[in-house]
Amino acid sequence: MAKNSEIARVQKGALTADEAEALFSTVDHTGHSDEERARRQRAHRREKGVSLDIDPLSEDDPSGSNVGKVITRTAVSFVAIFLVLVVAGQVAFGFVRRSNTANLTEDANVRTVASALRGGVEWGDGFTQFPEDFSVQEADENTGRIEVTVIDTSSENSLECFAGSQVQATAFSVNALLNPNIDTVVYHVNVRLDENGNMQRSSLFGFLKPTGEVSSFMTFVWTKTQSETGVNFSCRITGIDGTLQEELRDQVTTSFTPVQILGTSE
Repeated sequence: MAKNSEIARVQKGALTADEAEALFSTVDHTGHSDEERARRQRAHRREKGVSLDIDPLSEDDPSGSNVGKVITRTAVSFVAIFLVLVVAGQVAFGFVRRSNTANLTEDANVRTVASALRGGVEWGDGFTQFPEDFSVQEADENTGRIEVTVIDTSSENSLECFAGSQVQATAFSVNALLNPNIDTVVYHVNVRLDENGNMQRSSLFGFLKPTGEVSSFMTFVWTKTQSETGVNFSCRITGIDGTLQEELRDQVTTSFTPVQILGTSE
């Protein structure tokens, strides 16, 4: 009974919900309900630099109600800045790439050919790059001939190597043949084979290079002939042994018959 009487006395003196709300509406972040005392306390804290004059219960930002808006503005700003940086990086990369790429249509020599193989060439609306391992056998406008050799270490099989090398050889050769002093481009493609004769490729994002024996894969020979009616470009693929021809015939599936691409009909 004594315990119940004590609870009753406490409850009798308790504030109602409206009274509690009215009381706390006069309390700021200093913990004072007296306005003059709270003002002095805020001034003292500003002077000591230990607190900001912000009331979390004020109407300007009651209980941090503007936090969501601040987070949204911050997120939008971050995304906008990130997109600007990405676009600026792409533009800068494209400018540097073009400034470092040799134009074989104007000047074809060992230096410019090596620069083109190292930096890539423009091809259509895109950009074609070449294997990192390459050598230049000849590049002379006096003889009208360019001959290079690359080692493909990115292809997994013969069809992948054939398809990629064809694009690379075409981009490089056409770029060079647009030079009026060049009429022949020879593009050799080599690969590295393991002890079982399978192609080896680079690993660890290209940092680990294969060490297998270098073997000839195929050669693209592009030539240019001029006549009164115009300029003709033609391509011959040589250096393919019978085994590789059969393998490619089995893998190539296009609207063209395989014998039109490789070899002759039986």
